[in-house]
Amino acid sequence: MANPTETLHVDVWRGGAQGEYQTFEVPRRESQTVLDVVTYIQRYQDATLSYRFACRVGMCGSCAMQVNGVARWTCRTHVAKVCPGNRLQLAPLSNLPVVKDLVVNMDDFFNKMQAARGRFLGASTRDEPVALVKPDSPARQEAEAGIECIGCGVCYSSCDVVSWRPDFLGPAALNRAWTLVNDERDIDGQMRLAAVAGDAGCHACHTQGSCTVRCPKHLSPTASIAGLKRTVSRAVMRGERFETTGES
Repeated sequence: MANPTETLHVDVWRGGAQGEYQTFEVPRRESQTVLDVVTYIQRYQDATLSYRFACRVGMCGSCAMQVNGVARWTCRTHVAKVCPGNRLQLAPLSNLPVVKDLVVNMDDFFNKMQAARGRFLGASTRDEPVALVKPDSPARQEAEAGIECIGCGVCYSSCDVVSWRPDFLGPAALNRAWTLVNDERDIDGQMRLAAVAGDAGCHACHTQGSCTVRCPKHLSPTASIAGLKRTVSRAVMRGERFETTGES
């Protein structure tokens, strides 16, 4: 149980890419989340602090930021779990441009989802019967393993390959592509494989696993990317050719 008189010293990134840390003192509470800390600062100490949040229950992913140097969602991250002492450092997600304070521009993240053709394309119309998918089929099991991505950007911020080469599609986009590759109702498979087979696609991944370690939903983008690598390689061995474009 937290001591009600204990104080957290919170270093918060302020400004844009060339900003600096500002220190706030926040009362430490029992069952206090990192988002609670940020909200306290904005409500009672500095109303100009910029950050994002929406659901507060781990569904929307908008509250993600770096906590003591590690990308995390903050609504479900308890201070007691990440701050054994009394000092907390909060910064915007890395690998994305800083807009202001703890807010980043997510355009690159979502544009890469599009570049990986992360949208479902079916052949049926709304007037046709709903397609039945066997939940125990191997392909559906593969899709189910990665389908709960909330688009928080934690994996993208944690990926060293994105840091080294900004054109890399990134874990979330490739994970989304893998779920669709395994969706038997989707008809965009060949174009999707072409999109992820390019120089900045799945084969650029170094399999370091940071995305899997950090994913707050306990998904494994590393496994999804490995699945894409196998699928692309088998297609090439069968003699299929992929006309890759600048999208990937």
